[in-house]
Amino acid sequence: MPMGERQDPFPGYNFAVEIEGMVHAGFSEVSGLQIEIEVTEYREGGVNQYMLKRAGPAKYPANLTLKKGVTVVHELWDWYWQVTQGIVERKNLSVLLMDSSGEEQRRWNFEQAYPVKWVGPEMKASANEAAFESLEFAHKGLANPPPTMSSVSVSAGIEVSLNVEVAPVVVQASITADVEI
Repeated sequence: MPMGERQDPFPGYNFAVEIEGMVHAGFSEVSGLQIEIEVTEYREGGVNQYMLKRAGPAKYPANLTLKKGVTVVHELWDWYWQVTQGIVERKNLSVLLMDSSGEEQRRWNFEQAYPVKWVGPEMKASANEAAFESLEFAHKGLANPPPTMSSVSVSAGIEVSLNVEVAPVVVQASITADVEI
């Protein structure tokens, strides 16, 4: 894309959810795409003007929440019910964001997710809406390659020379390798 050309953001309504590599159900909402770095403040001896801050581990302050219409497909309910019975099966889950033509542009991969909360539909006789349920998923964290690196292959040549001298013998070695990133 030429520099200076306008880049519109991707539409937030064009997304899909994969569980273990397969697209499941038609979700109407996804929330909980959050990650924070914990910051630890500390004082350095003799420095009174400010607090030093050190980056700590990443944390995920919200569970991943998926909202969908209630249908005859009940695989997610069955998975949740197994967890309530003490059978915790962890699965990898991905949220995909597509552009207006339906091409995948971003992917957030959540490792070892399992459902921890189910909220059933609100039903009102006077309402004229679809019945929705939501599931919350705890997860180990994000495993997300940078968006530009997923389709780019970069290779570099690395050469290492080593001279080792052990009296009275001198050993020379040279190693050359191609590394693909």
